[in-house]
Amino acid sequence: MTSESKDDVRLRVWRALVAGGAALPPFPVEGRIPNFKGAGKAAKKLRDISKYVDAEVVLCNPDSPQRPVREVALMDGKTLVVATPRMSKGFLALQGPANPAYASTLRGLMELGKPVKPGDYDVDVFVAGSVAVGLDGYRLGKGTGYSDVEYSAWLKAGSISRNTLKVTTVHDLQVVERVPRDPWDVPVDLILTPTRVIWAKHVKGEQPH
Repeated sequence: MTSESKDDVRLRVWRALVAGGAALPPFPVEGRIPNFKGAGKAAKKLRDISKYVDAEVVLCNPDSPQRPVREVALMDGKTLVVATPRMSKGFLALQGPANPAYASTLRGLMELGKPVKPGDYDVDVFVAGSVAVGLDGYRLGKGTGYSDVEYSAWLKAGSISRNTLKVTTVHDLQVVERVPRDPWDVPVDLILTPTRVIWAKHVKGEQPH
């Protein structure tokens, strides 16, 4: 049996989301971190995780399926740090906006966020978007490497530590047995779907679900 490449897995998952009626705009989903039905339910499951409850700073990607994560974080009084698309304007931070729903959108973030840089905050929760994620926590983005760049920048600045909780939110169809990985890939600790809370196999700590 020929093993799948990263691009093979991405294509399989994008097609499964569309065929299963789980994909949401923007379309086409190919080439994107895909938006999915139930993204809000997946985001709200963070509130059952003690490391999130205790967190002060959440670093999140700017993609559509994680907009509910950003809204939840703002509603919960967290300081939200977001990478701008393609890192064009670095990172922006928000805390306590009057309208979390608007502030969590890309337009709201660009309008209301203040520029920050790695090292300005200690990151308690790191949220990455995924095209696919394996049960061991290794994930695939859309292939551009921006999530890795974001993580690396804050890690090198000393803002991410072994205590930082690494999370991705995805549809159930995006969870696969495993994905191909390279030596430098960093797994997430926690996978949240609309129906499941999945602690990656490498995690030894909090697994109450």
